[in-house]
Amino acid sequence: MTNKLDEARQIINKVDSQMAELFIERMKAAEMVFEYKKEFGLPILDSKREEAVIEKNSALIDDVVLKGYYIDYIKNLMAVSRAYQYRLQCGLKVAYSGVEGAFAHIAAGRIFPESNRISFRDFKSAYNSVVNGETDVAVLPIENSYAGEVGQTIDIIFSGNLYINGIYELEIHQNLLGVEGSSVDDIKKVTSHPQALGQCHDYIKLRGFDTEEANNTALAAKTVAETKDKSLGAIASVETAKIYGLKILETNINKSGENTTRFAILSKVRADSSDFTSSVLMFTVKNEAGSLANAISIIGKYGYNMTALRSRPLKKHSWQYYFYIEIDGTTNTEEGKKMIAELNNVCDKLKIAGTFAPHCEI
Repeated sequence: MTNKLDEARQIINKVDSQMAELFIERMKAAEMVFEYKKEFGLPILDSKREEAVIEKNSALIDDVVLKGYYIDYIKNLMAVSRAYQYRLQCGLKVAYSGVEGAFAHIAAGRIFPESNRISFRDFKSAYNSVVNGETDVAVLPIENSYAGEVGQTIDIIFSGNLYINGIYELEIHQNLLGVEGSSVDDIKKVTSHPQALGQCHDYIKLRGFDTEEANNTALAAKTVAETKDKSLGAIASVETAKIYGLKILETNINKSGENTTRFAILSKVRADSSDFTSSVLMFTVKNEAGSLANAISIIGKYGYNMTALRSRPLKKHSWQYYFYIEIDGTTNTEEGKKMIAELNNVCDKLKIAGTFAPHCEI
């Protein structure tokens, strides 16, 4: 005759056996999710999706006390799923432009934490590495809140065949770095990228530092580390200080204003997700009076709000331009398809450069 303890253990054993089979099934589904995200260059962590899963599944539990424990269970299960996907991701190759410690290197690491980041000398080389199959995705800057658009990247996207599958914002904080044993009072000259020097102009002037330009902030930090000169400082990130063994002498010295860079994820295939709410269109208009106005009016006609509009010169045609537009909404709806059909009537070249979820901070 079994007692209640034995009966409970039999139930637990039975449920555990069923859960083991369901766990394997769930992890195989996680593999499928990973393969999709890898193909389209999407990061593993999707906070909004996880919140939606927790809200939906916890509604299945009526017991208020058990619901709290079930939420913890779901969170742990998703953490295990992410860990498994990160293990699968170790082979994901992410291209970026610059050296280790550059802001593109930092952005790529935050978007794809367990990826293999590969450095390239310039934007074009990083972009082409995806085209040629050398890497899976590229993370390239498209806009900076201080310096404006990164025209070189925009031009490459317009002329190339890769798609934008994500746009992420990296808030950049500049810091004064020096060699071990140095102090702020020891610094006589600072080196960094011209943009970083400009962002920290007030601080540099206040301290009376001389300046020296570098190709990027990471190279500036590397130079300071190699010279071991206590009178030479670098303006760069905290991450860069760790990489090159430098001391952080003063933090957040770019107090003259906000400094955020938007990075685009580029891959061979345009992703299609219900979570995506924005699109990038790039086009040239016919050389006729009112062509640009017609194109813009068509976008508004179908209820799409433009969040960005920029013009870029066509390299091989003097005084001719193409246009980069970001809109709220995707083009795979009936209204979107009608809009694209009408735009084709007034545009010489029209490209749906990608879809993404906007304003994702990293």
